[in-house]
Amino acid sequence: MNQGEAAMKSAQFEQLQNQLKYLWHPNDLAEQEDCDILVVPSFSVDQATGEKVPGFLHYEERLLFSLIRLRHPRTRLIYVTALPLSPLIIDYYLQLLPGIPFTHARDRLLLLSTYDNSLVPLTQKLLDRPRLLERLRHALRPGRSYMVCYNSTFLEQELSVSLGVPLLACPPSLLDWGSKSGSRQIFQESGLRFPEGSSRLESVDEVIQATADLWQSHPQLRRCVVKLNEGFSGEGNALLTFPSVQVDLTLSKRKAIVAKVLPEMEFQGSDETWSHFSSQIAALGAIVEAFIEGTEKRSPSVQGYITPTGQVNILSTHDQILGGPDGQIFLGCQFPADEAYRKELQTLGLKVGQNLAQKGVLERYGVDFIAVKTPTGWELSAIEINLRKGGTTHPFMTLKLLTNGAYDYDSGLFISQQGVPKYYLASDNLQKPAYRGLLPEDLMDIVTKRHIHFHTSSKTGTVFHLMGALSEFGKLGHTSIGDSPDEASALAEEVEAILDEESSNPGLNSCRLDAPATLPMTWV
Repeated sequence: MNQGEAAMKSAQFEQLQNQLKYLWHPNDLAEQEDCDILVVPSFSVDQATGEKVPGFLHYEERLLFSLIRLRHPRTRLIYVTALPLSPLIIDYYLQLLPGIPFTHARDRLLLLSTYDNSLVPLTQKLLDRPRLLERLRHALRPGRSYMVCYNSTFLEQELSVSLGVPLLACPPSLLDWGSKSGSRQIFQESGLRFPEGSSRLESVDEVIQATADLWQSHPQLRRCVVKLNEGFSGEGNALLTFPSVQVDLTLSKRKAIVAKVLPEMEFQGSDETWSHFSSQIAALGAIVEAFIEGTEKRSPSVQGYITPTGQVNILSTHDQILGGPDGQIFLGCQFPADEAYRKELQTLGLKVGQNLAQKGVLERYGVDFIAVKTPTGWELSAIEINLRKGGTTHPFMTLKLLTNGAYDYDSGLFISQQGVPKYYLASDNLQKPAYRGLLPEDLMDIVTKRHIHFHTSSKTGTVFHLMGALSEFGKLGHTSIGDSPDEASALAEEVEAILDEESSNPGLNSCRLDAPATLPMTWV
């Protein structure tokens, strides 16, 4: 594409984006009922990095909470995936809809698939299939449609222009503000505390130099983190431990030591190697920053929303559940964050959101922190900004759409339509070898028999996701919603205990007749 074509497409995209201001509802675009929503849950990230996440392809199911938007009787929704979804999984979400006949919702849902499980972003697969694109153009109503995605890149911009529908997401030209280096710049501009470290680095030599400089300026530093600039879910992080040597080393000596120990870093990603990691530094860029030490640490986060009109709202706060060798891999989250630092999270999150809004960023953003317990309280350090629908998005949106409630900024609580505070514990990583071989049908049998489903009357219980990853990877996601933090935790523990028991008793067969329903693939 030459510069003239690129400029023309950029102008077309900007014109489409202006439509969002006219579609915008005072509270939420999702509350605008008479709309067509195109959901393209493409993980448009480095596919080699994503492949290291078990069941990566099935993370497209994370956005299936969007089906609950069909609770509005005039909303229509198109959901596109790389491989066809099990009809049972779709039925599971549609039966959660409060007060809407199942068939009415199903008739307003169009499921499309590229039938392609290759390591190519879903959006690219769509762009490579002109007949499928034409089908989408025919289905979407001009001026009444918009597109949502996991993360927006120039692929999503190209798809938006090709289909003639606006993209409700951060403009791809501004995505660098959600990278590791861009985050650090936003933190500095917004006056937030963040770890000592570097700006964007483009080569291994630059990483060595920046690491040695950091060590030289902080000779008592024990560890630092090397992060790929566009890492996913902590998989692009590596921990470097400095040798126990005298503190008065010259900079050149420190560089020599760093160059020697860098390939021996502790990689957070499963099966990561120095050969691959170092090649990704050149491809994606990287940063180096001090590892925050502490005897008692947590990883809270705050989520916000920037409307098409530039208003910034705080959506939620969470305490993240992390794992991996050094606690840098996202496993799940608990809502809300601890009251000890919840207000500060909101204040800092608002500062970041206002900075991003001034730069033209749109839609969801999240800010991750490290909280360290000190004698005077918790000290927060900002770590990174996410300009995508991260691991805290789908559990919160599931709660919001199922309860018709709202987040209360003053209390930090989510209040249901009935005036009851709601809490949840969610995970993307309920994974055990014993779960392999369990089909979605088996999960539904267990859910029904053991009564571990979500109850629409009490608005409590467990909602499952990532069900497509269960059989092959023994991996499942869930959001356990309760009327107290203890109830939410107890529900999550009950789910795990029941799955452990049921997976160890394969003789407990279903009493269903195997006659799965099929979903229509076209609207009437």
